[in-house]
Amino acid sequence: MKQQIRLGSVVACLMGLVLFGSTSPDGVASARAGEQAQPAATRVAPASSIEESAVGGKSTDAILLANLGIKPGATRPVANASMSCPDGMVEVEGDYCPEVEQKCVRWLDPEIKRRCAEFEPGQSTCVGRPVHKHFCIDRYEFPNVAGSMPIVMKDWYEAKATCEGEGKRLCGDSEWTLACEGEERLPYPYGYSRNSEACNIDKPHIDVDEAAMADWHRRDAEVARLDQRSASGSHEACVSPFGAYDMTGNVDEWVVNEHGKPYKSGLKGGYWGPVRDRCRPMTTAHSELFEFYQIGFRCCGDVGTGSAGMQAGVNSGIGASHGKAAPRGTLLAGS
Repeated sequence: MKQQIRLGSVVACLMGLVLFGSTSPDGVASARAGEQAQPAATRVAPASSIEESAVGGKSTDAILLANLGIKPGATRPVANASMSCPDGMVEVEGDYCPEVEQKCVRWLDPEIKRRCAEFEPGQSTCVGRPVHKHFCIDRYEFPNVAGSMPIVMKDWYEAKATCEGEGKRLCGDSEWTLACEGEERLPYPYGYSRNSEACNIDKPHIDVDEAAMADWHRRDAEVARLDQRSASGSHEACVSPFGAYDMTGNVDEWVVNEHGKPYKSGLKGGYWGPVRDRCRPMTTAHSELFEFYQIGFRCCGDVGTGSAGMQAGVNSGIGASHGKAAPRGTLLAGS
């Protein structure tokens, strides 16, 4: 009987698949959960994202996948070894420490001390009370497909709705951090020394044409000009101790700011530019309506849930435009 139940779960999962940071000046990175980057400029946030609606009102799975940037024949996420999580997600279990001290012994930019080249190995000291966590997280950034480009230009509400449409949820910042750093509380998912070859990080910054970003007719072209994303999973060394890829660099990822201040939204992991790109820091200066060319997300879920709800994500569409007025936001250098 147990074998029959287990086989049924596998079949259900496969059917679902078919459809689908800041540093202190004294050289010690305090790496607190609410840490923010320093403001760099102020801009008008664009009104909505690159469209993913069906063409001519004739919605098909092929059109949706094409609009998501998924190439025909793209590799699907491999199944998790544990059936506690749906296919395409990895299981995370461990003790999360709310406050960790990590000593940077060499900086890439000593004048501002933003990018630590090397942390003292084995010295991630927990100075808070650990909290045990057990959950599932997407192996890749949304749309969670190896070889596809992660989706960008989605605000926090759109990211949250998309995850819920797939029967999942937007990750809490503590969940995201634990999945990135592992139980050893590594500064980077791959270790204690920064490696621009391991992940998609430290690419030269390209100045943003604010007028083009604010213009509905020119925005998509400007996003394409600024784009330096890599395909999900293409950096084989950019994997966390739990098996999640591209958690630092590539695109900034929306999470739920568990402190709720100043907003419910937070950004983790940094993006491809010359920013912190570590597991611990979180940018909290952007409201839930903020969206930008380098911001994406991934989803989390509870352990023991199957792949029910995947079809709902297909049927509901992916983060449709709100048609909202363009809010003002502060552009940060990234996490």
